[in-house]
Amino acid sequence: QVQLVESGGGLVQPGGSLRLSCTASGSIFSINAMGWYRQAPGKQRELVAVMSSGDTTTYADSVKGRFTISRDNAKNTVYLQMNSLKPEDTAVYYCHARRVGPLNRNFDHWGQGTQVTVSS
Repeated sequence: QVQLVESGGGLVQPGGSLRLSCTASGSIFSINAMGWYRQAPGKQRELVAVMSSGDTTTYADSVKGRFTISRDNAKNTVYLQMNSLKPEDTAVYYCHARRVGPLNRNFDHWGQGTQVTVSS
């Protein structure tokens, strides 16, 4: 019962920047982590950045120093600021939320994905 709406993808040149946004609605009070994953053609979906309770953050080694995850609790929105983009960053980026349900079980929710293409 969580809905995620993403925006901000597009086409950029190498070295450029994009900011992705993800707004959550529904049972947002029970969300304990939100983040971003990406999937390139023919590859597995991989973690990009995650922010959990207490503002603990985790980044993929490939994006450390270039990407920053942040949130605006008042807007129920998580952002991914992507700088110094490289062609290998090209992928569909998915917003993710983990929700705590009955008996402390976790449930995963995914956005529809937004395309990021880095090319000259």
